[in-house]
Amino acid sequence: MDRRVAVVTGASRGIGRAVAERLGADGADVVVNYLSDADAAAQAVAAIEAAGGRATAVPADATEPDGLRRLFDTAEQVYGGLDIVVCNVGVARFSPLAETTDDAFDLMFRTNTRATFLALREAALRIRDGGRIVVVSSGTAVTQRPGSGVYGASKAAGDALVRTLAQELGPRRVTVNSVLPGATDTDALAGQLTLPEREELARRIPLGRLGRPDDIADVVGFLASDAARWVTGQAIRAGGGMF
Repeated sequence: MDRRVAVVTGASRGIGRAVAERLGADGADVVVNYLSDADAAAQAVAAIEAAGGRATAVPADATEPDGLRRLFDTAEQVYGGLDIVVCNVGVARFSPLAETTDDAFDLMFRTNTRATFLALREAALRIRDGGRIVVVSSGTAVTQRPGSGVYGASKAAGDALVRTLAQELGPRRVTVNSVLPGATDTDALAGQLTLPEREELARRIPLGRLGRPDDIADVVGFLASDAARWVTGQAIRAGGGMF
């Protein structure tokens, strides 16, 4: 990936940061997007630079068109173009459908579906021929568990956009795929489940543990590489065998 240019949304922590660091280690110049945590974004940039890569942190609300355009503008102005886009913005709220509020519904579809749509639309207009687009989705998009209906629906909508855009950009040799993580040991998961609940969840995963951000980053790194040149329109399940 030497000197290819990557934009990663939601890249200041968790899976997004692991993806940004993986792409940087593989030789890409990385635009690290964040919403509000400038310190965490600076740490991600420092980690990429310490490993010999180049990176720039850019604050932008990925759910707003102006923010997305500013993010992509930076990639073009600082590094000269755009080759890889990873859409990683997301938020999860879990409750039975009967108890899900209008506000929770709007929040998840705005953050998960709208942000994915905006990033895919902007990427389609700007990415260079032969580029790579990857959406970080969720295993809840293909599983049915009580309490996850709206979150899963907001992620599944993004996967539908991925399949269509793969058809539309295929003639330009641009691949478009999504990755569906399972339970991944991030700050977000720790905020949703107690330690005993996380341990119980890990016991239900065939590979015997929770996923790690770098597990998902390695899958994204593959899809962003030349090795995945013949893979497009796919939803890659990365859940340790849980789904």
